[in-house]
Amino acid sequence: MNSSLAGAGAGSGDDEIDNSSNDRRASYKRLTTTQSTILENFMKECHHPDDAQRRQLAEEVGLEPKQIKFWFQNKRTLMKNQHERENNSSLRLENERIHNENLLIKEALKATICSTCGGPPFPQEEHEHFMRSMEQENAQLKQECDKVSNLIANYMEKKISLPEFEQALATVKSFSRDRDLELSPNQTVYETLRHVHVHVHGNLSMREAMLVNISEQSHDEQKRMMSRIATIAMEELARLVRVNEPFWVYTTNAPDGRFTLDRESYEQVFPKDNHFQGANVCEESSKFSGVVKLGGLQLVDMFLDPVKWKNLFPTIVTKAETVKEFEPGSTENRDGALLLMHEQMHILSPLVRPREFNILRYCKQVDAGVWMITDVSIDSSRPNTIPLCQSWKYPSGCIIRELPHGACLVTWVEHVEVEDKIHTHLVYRHLIRSFNLYGAESWIKELQRMCERSISFYAETTPNQETAGVITSIEGRQSVMKFAHRMVKMLCESLTMSGQLEFQHVTLDSVGGVRVSIRKNNNYGQPKGTVAVAATTIWLPLPAQKIFEFLRDPTKRSKWDVLSSANPMVEIAHISNGPYPGNSISIIQPSIPREDQPVILQESFTSTVGSYIIFAPTDRSSMNIAIRGEESKGLEILPTGFVICSKAKPNATFETSGNIGSGAGGGGEAGSLLTLAYQILISTSTGIGTQQHMESMASINSLLSGTVRNIKDALM
Repeated sequence: MNSSLAGAGAGSGDDEIDNSSNDRRASYKRLTTTQSTILENFMKECHHPDDAQRRQLAEEVGLEPKQIKFWFQNKRTLMKNQHERENNSSLRLENERIHNENLLIKEALKATICSTCGGPPFPQEEHEHFMRSMEQENAQLKQECDKVSNLIANYMEKKISLPEFEQALATVKSFSRDRDLELSPNQTVYETLRHVHVHVHGNLSMREAMLVNISEQSHDEQKRMMSRIATIAMEELARLVRVNEPFWVYTTNAPDGRFTLDRESYEQVFPKDNHFQGANVCEESSKFSGVVKLGGLQLVDMFLDPVKWKNLFPTIVTKAETVKEFEPGSTENRDGALLLMHEQMHILSPLVRPREFNILRYCKQVDAGVWMITDVSIDSSRPNTIPLCQSWKYPSGCIIRELPHGACLVTWVEHVEVEDKIHTHLVYRHLIRSFNLYGAESWIKELQRMCERSISFYAETTPNQETAGVITSIEGRQSVMKFAHRMVKMLCESLTMSGQLEFQHVTLDSVGGVRVSIRKNNNYGQPKGTVAVAATTIWLPLPAQKIFEFLRDPTKRSKWDVLSSANPMVEIAHISNGPYPGNSISIIQPSIPREDQPVILQESFTSTVGSYIIFAPTDRSSMNIAIRGEESKGLEILPTGFVICSKAKPNATFETSGNIGSGAGGGGEAGSLLTLAYQILISTSTGIGTQQHMESMASINSLLSGTVRNIKDALM
């Protein structure tokens, strides 16, 4: 019998060594205090000693290496069991607390809400009297509304003069209880009609309130209206976050399994009409929870700052701005903050249309260490614009609950209605709807990834595996990470490709052809002039992880990068962005470098939506500025990249929607969609001629087709 540690789960068994005998009867030797102390101290530094370390420990404490091995095995098992018991106890207490809270809420609702109408309960006699009064008042208001409408119609048809109209309107005294319908000297008939509408519908539902034109209201009127909408939306969100059944059902038949709204149960409590009508309308709903390694107040501050919000979700949010601040909120905890915001969201590929929202964002601290962030749409489009994709957000958002050790539990709800006027490509439309790629899980997972990156950014010491590179200081490391983050944002923003053109005639076997967008670039930190963005998507019958590892590997870069001229490349700096090894930043150069050759900055990572490899060549002097720890904001860069979506499976619909490439087998096997996006400075002037335009298209075609061909040859 081999020597082993006795009784892994039995009390102090970690301090006992099993000395075997030939008759297989065990005798146990208890470790001395000195031996235990040495092993315990080493355990704090390293849980998995290698052979050399075990031999060294064995000599130091006077035991056999096998005994050391078994001691560490049993010690790890003991620690794991203790940790699980602590977690189970904590989760049990949390479950009991939430259960009791739900019971209290149910009892409170029974006492405060009428089961029929959702309002406060009334005695039957009082309720009937109230209903009769309301019916009479409604009939009276309708008659007076008809009178005013007829007066306006007569005035518009010039049947009566303005003085006659004003005199007749003054006789309708009971119409406005507040007497604020009277015409001011500068008020038009159209403004009067708007006031009529507001007074008749004074008890607006949230749906009606969100459609009211606020652009001509006073600041106080706007603030009152927005506060009311935000409060109603927050109450709906609170119920959606805290309660699963009957609102949420776990759809096991979905490709990944998730919580989605049960529409019938939802509409019984929150009745709504579809905001859009037509065959292209899609409603998406989801709920997801996750632990985020960031403080609650820090998260709240990021959610309420459009720049930080955009930085926090670089692969989802491509534009964000605060249109109007109605209330900044408390300086201590941002409680009560109320903002009107505009945001654009986009993922994966130019074949996916961006989504734009005008939302009201409301922050409320509902308890100590607990915040609720509520988003709800106000208008589906910005003034004087016709968006390609109309989007409407029903009450959505998250509840942030602080946990010990600077972490938070975030529960996210996403509920939107979308209409594509110009369709998202059929392939991606299927993926987005089937896997809910804009859903709550994508937001939570991207938030977790960026928080891991933030922890890496603020590390006080450089990890051991990074010290061998050219980055030798914390300041240099942070400057390079900022440089890379700006590169990622620029590439993701360019994938929206506003005003894109489709070049189906370009000789490239792809899904949806080649998309090209040309823009005049004057942005700070980017080359000035005319920039072409060209992108295409191909299907590969390979797992996404294999493609990701191949493209991010510097030693394999010469196999696909047409600009490397088949020269071997090496990594001269490496920065880790969290526990997942694929999430990292690299500086790459030719194995035999020359001063006139650029170096390549690259960041790679994997999210729920897909895997990204984003890179950009930059001259050595610029990169040295970042490596020294100086400000990198003004360094010019023009990124290129790959986006790999793993949730792709070709079928008959897929094949008829666009070419899937000769490499796509026929059996409907799973594969990956690979999007290539290049940005090219085609002119340093503000405009280009026809000849230069044709030459640029030829260069783009050569670059894309060469890269695609090299990737297919290398992988398949």
